[in-house]
Amino acid sequence: MIFGSISYLNLLPFQVFLKKNLKHSSSKMAFNYKRGVPSAINKALRKGTINAGFISSIESPRYKCTNLGIVADKMVYSVFVIRGENKTDSESATSNQLTKVLNLQGEVIIGDKALRYYLEGGEGIDLAQEWYSRTKLPFVFARLCFNCYEKRVKALAKKFIQKPIKIPQYILKKEAKKRDITPKQLLWYLEHISYKLDYKAKRSLKLFLRVS
Repeated sequence: MIFGSISYLNLLPFQVFLKKNLKHSSSKMAFNYKRGVPSAINKALRKGTINAGFISSIESPRYKCTNLGIVADKMVYSVFVIRGENKTDSESATSNQLTKVLNLQGEVIIGDKALRYYLEGGEGIDLAQEWYSRTKLPFVFARLCFNCYEKRVKALAKKFIQKPIKIPQYILKKEAKKRDITPKQLLWYLEHISYKLDYKAKRSLKLFLRVS
């Protein structure tokens, strides 16, 4: 199976989970891993160069999907519209569309660069917060979808949701250093991300897809 994962900090817990669940050499040999920005993972699943992956929620109706995703209730701190000329983020699909739905003006920035922008004192409109202020619902940025290996993908999703993942200190330090933030800031950020699509998240996704 070729698995695609968004290469942002918000999926670090799932990446650690996968590493722990692919300990046996036979499992590793049967599993290839591809990382990329959301727009690249969307394209890879569409072309069939990956079999499953976290893709932008706006693209998810094309595929079979699990109840696993990237969800933010109120502030997400890594998806902003900032002051400036109207400009989309080439790494995004869902956030660009959400900006249109919310009728906001400015430049869209997402991912680790947006988180660092905020932590360095940058200001902007947090899109998850703006969506919540208008709907009182969390926002679903991505979903784990697939085009084959249904049983295996659903089993992975179910297992991940069942037990919280503890990120080892050496990984925390490595990933924080790579993004020029502190381990404490990294953990603080992850506190604002959830992964299970509960009733409210599903309602929110349905509403977003309807108005898009």
